[in-house]
Amino acid sequence: MENQHLMINKSPVILDLINYSLKGDPIINQLRRLKDLKGVFQNEEVFNQLDQEQLVYTVQSWLPVEDGTPGGLYFGASTLYPGKVDNEYFMTKGHFHAQADRAEFYWGVRGRGMLILMDRNRNTWAEEVFPGSLHYIGSKVAHRLANTGNDKLIVGACWPSDAGHNYEEIADNGFSARLVESDGKPILI
Repeated sequence: MENQHLMINKSPVILDLINYSLKGDPIINQLRRLKDLKGVFQNEEVFNQLDQEQLVYTVQSWLPVEDGTPGGLYFGASTLYPGKVDNEYFMTKGHFHAQADRAEFYWGVRGRGMLILMDRNRNTWAEEVFPGSLHYIGSKVAHRLANTGNDKLIVGACWPSDAGHNYEEIADNGFSARLVESDGKPILI
């Protein structure tokens, strides 16, 4: 890296505050379609009848330092589309951090949803997500998002670059509770 002393540079990333999307060469864009969420929803029969190419959520990430760098931060935005599989809201896969003692921040930007949380003792709870809500996800807590509204749910995130993701534990064991719609409202069962 060349000497930056006295240089005035532009950021390589722009955060579009209107659409809350990231732009720039270093941005990683991921799409998750229904087919990528096999085993996440309880009613597999209904799941299999739905269009497997349907977009469920997107994730944009800016990873300005190498994965695993101590003291670094990553930044991202997730957009979840409205929908349900039977009575379960569209949701993300969910994960623990591979470095279990790492925390994370989420904040609501647009739409309505729930942040579903589960500790190592398999206690599960949720926090309402809405524009302006701020969520601290402590260490050793699994987390996933669900869209409970009729519009896109957009959520920002910031996490340590050495946190890593442990999706396997959730894929193998799931969360201990499910967020479902009952009488038009979200409940954990």
